[in-house]
Amino acid sequence: MALKTADARLEDRWRDILAVHARTMCEIDRVLHPHGLGASDFEVLDILASAAPAEGDLCRVQNLVGQVHLSQSALSRLIGRLEKEGLVERSVCAEDRRGVWVALTEKGRRLHAEVRPLQREVLERMLGGRD
Repeated sequence: MALKTADARLEDRWRDILAVHARTMCEIDRVLHPHGLGASDFEVLDILASAAPAEGDLCRVQNLVGQVHLSQSALSRLIGRLEKEGLVERSVCAEDRRGVWVALTEKGRRLHAEVRPLQREVLERMLGGRD
C-alpha cells in the first residue's frame, strides 16, 4: 500500500472540513426550519445581535459581507426576506448614499433569543470536543 502524499493528506483534511460544515449547516437548517429560519438567516441575525447589541443599533450591510459566507447579492436577497418577515429594518446611510444600514427589530431580537439555544446545541453536538 502506497503512503499518502502530503498533497493527498491535505486534500483529505480539506474534504473532512467541508463534510463537517455541510452536515452542521444541514442540521442547523433542520432544527430552525419549524421557526421559519435557515442556517444563513440565523447567521445574519446572530451577527447583528452581536454587532448591534442594543435596540436601535445599526450595522452596515457591507460589514456583514465579510462575515456571512454569501455573495453580496445573495446577502441582499436574504436581508430583503428578513425585512419582509419583520425581523430586520434597512435604511440608507446619510453620509454615503451607497451604504445601507440594517438593524434587528424587536421581533428579530425575540426570535434570535428563542432559537439561539437550538443553534448552539447543534454546534456543541456537531463540533463539541474538537480542537
